[in-house]
Amino acid sequence: MRYLPLTDQDRSDMLARVGVSHIDALFADVPADKLLKARVDLPARKTELEVSRYLGALAAKNKAASSGPFFVGCGAYKHHVPASVDHLIQRSEFLTSYTPYQPEVTQGTLQYLFEFQTQVAALTGMDVANASMYDGSTATAEAVLMAHRVTRRRKAIVSGGVHPHYVDVVRTMSHMANDGVDVLGPDLHASEDIIAHIDAQTSCVVVQSPDVFGNLRDLTPIAEACHKNGALLIAVFTEAVALGLVTPPGDMGADIVVGEGQSIGNALNFGGPYVGLFATRQKYVRQMPGRLCGETVDAQGRRGFVLTLSTREQHIRREKATSNICTNSGLCALAFTIHMTLLGEAGLKKLAQINHANAVQLADLLGAVTSVEVINTTFFNEFTLRVKGNAAQVVEQLAARGILGGVPVSRLLPGKGLDDLLILASTEVNTSDDRHQLVQALRDICGAA
Repeated sequence: MRYLPLTDQDRSDMLARVGVSHIDALFADVPADKLLKARVDLPARKTELEVSRYLGALAAKNKAASSGPFFVGCGAYKHHVPASVDHLIQRSEFLTSYTPYQPEVTQGTLQYLFEFQTQVAALTGMDVANASMYDGSTATAEAVLMAHRVTRRRKAIVSGGVHPHYVDVVRTMSHMANDGVDVLGPDLHASEDIIAHIDAQTSCVVVQSPDVFGNLRDLTPIAEACHKNGALLIAVFTEAVALGLVTPPGDMGADIVVGEGQSIGNALNFGGPYVGLFATRQKYVRQMPGRLCGETVDAQGRRGFVLTLSTREQHIRREKATSNICTNSGLCALAFTIHMTLLGEAGLKKLAQINHANAVQLADLLGAVTSVEVINTTFFNEFTLRVKGNAAQVVEQLAARGILGGVPVSRLLPGKGLDDLLILASTEVNTSDDRHQLVQALRDICGAA
């Protein structure tokens, strides 16, 4: 017997109350091509024990990141997270406090959020940062909406090197607001002339560095062109560790810097939760979404912390909110801050140097394989490889050998004729033996000497 708590009359009454005649009307805003055309192919009923067994069998098919050589990146990176990070975030005063609805009472929570903001601002070279977002993709979309508010324009130009998942979120948010999004074609070599697309209607230009293909970019000329035309430059990153070595986006003229903080303090965890970083210039602070914690003194002159800005729909009228995101990634932000504190400035720089050196060694080894080609001239810890044959099939063959060997570009950009491209990342967790295993496997699979 299926558990169906509502009768047909119950459903009719509910639909009548909200003013629609059929349940499909509730999904009118969902594009037709995104709706299922038939019922999901699942059994009508199973017991809890049967479901547990079935899902357990499915999970057993997964190959965990720690089970062998791992070279997957593309926005989610495997880094070493010290055991002390997990130990500290699981203390009850952190794990259960969650979000400060009576903010000044929770001084500990406000202090670590203040420290988080300080670290993010320093990393990005910006004046001010908020107390985190959901993840890098939603932070990017919120940055575009913020740029529209600041410039009073409604068109974003998005580089062809921005992660396609981030682009999809920007498009989704923009579609609902009828905003314009001009996404350039895939930019394998960071050679696009994005400046030529800036005009009087442009509110912002969105550029990623290192980009999704691994290329590092000088944002300075793009920032200058944006400012000359009254637009803002939004700088995006997916690999936070890169900021320990490369020039901060703020030092290159970016107006808003957003990205993913998962690399620091947060494990891969099967896709989340992650932590979005968001920083901007002081003059735009009141248009910045999310929470902002500030430092003050109490009546006795003692240091204290306050929730300075929280212009979200939970606190003010919906139409006045800068964002309708109703939470932040507080525990993930704490993990980020603890790991960053353990590293310190010197430790982060050393970690970044190790990442870069590992990736360079892998690229050099692959350069000797005749059937593959490294297409990047500059990169941090990630680069794109052209392989002989279909990259998605190569990844499957590598997995059969116990190696998780990167992300095929066709998975991110299907139907673009990029089926022979493979994105590889080599972080501090990869050993020299891991890299040699990958190179030898590619030799065998691609038929090279």
